[in-house]
Amino acid sequence: MVSDAILNRLIGPVGALMQPPEGMAFDYAAPAGAPALVSPDSLSWRLFKNPVSLFVGGVAAVILELAEPSVRSGVWEHSSFRKDAITRLRRTGAAAMMTVYGPREAAEKMIARVVRVHERVVGETPAGISYRANDQRLLDWVQATAGFGFITAYSAFVRPLTPAEQSMAFAEGAGAARLYGALGAPDSLNAWHAMLAQTLPDLEPSPIVFEFLGIMNRALILPAPLRPMQRLMIRAAIDIVPAEVQERLGLEGRGLSAPERSVVRFIARLADRIPILDAPPAQASIRMGRPADFLYRKTGFRH
Repeated sequence: MVSDAILNRLIGPVGALMQPPEGMAFDYAAPAGAPALVSPDSLSWRLFKNPVSLFVGGVAAVILELAEPSVRSGVWEHSSFRKDAITRLRRTGAAAMMTVYGPREAAEKMIARVVRVHERVVGETPAGISYRANDQRLLDWVQATAGFGFITAYSAFVRPLTPAEQSMAFAEGAGAARLYGALGAPDSLNAWHAMLAQTLPDLEPSPIVFEFLGIMNRALILPAPLRPMQRLMIRAAIDIVPAEVQERLGLEGRGLSAPERSVVRFIARLADRIPILDAPPAQASIRMGRPADFLYRKTGFRH
């Protein structure tokens, strides 16, 4: 079947991004009953299980991060994107998995470690503006872009979310955002729109945005025959970036055509129905006394 071939050759490699890189392995199935930062009945547990929308949303979030000068300098000068994009992606994915699915105690410890690492990330932008990674203004923007990316990618390519559902997803992420120090991160869709309007004048084009997109296109994420699909998912990320930001960054016309959008939706919707049994969403469901395929059932979540 076509769907089986797609799942075996596409969903598997993208789903591997849910698995932590070397040194970050974690047993999400234990200890039994240990609660996460958000409930297994939450919208977040449903959204974050989809590797395709997670990838698309993550790339969109980075585009928005790189549009802000201080965040761009901090990310580009103090991360391994240029040297090892895949490991950097998997580390970011592992952090997202732990934040949503990990036992609360483990998630809080992981976030505390990230905060300590960020405390050492300081510098100056090319324009001479000093920045600190743990500056609340920057943390708020990073958390906002992540929430926007994951929520919007799911809504655009898996299942349309109502404004109330989008607000609910933002609100569910607010607790983790506060642990990171993002005390002003948006907790609703309206709050996101307000922050975007407030931040938009500070966003600016940069060659680094295009360098990042080039790295993502070249990174060996999918097998060679499916590299065109990889590039399609990256363009899907551009597609969901707000139009006013696309215009400011010079990304107009780099998104998807209508037929391409349909292809990405087809793949993303397949991914939403097929459990990856060794991935954190399924393992965390087991920890909470639910079946491994709990998050992939239609009950309690309109498809």
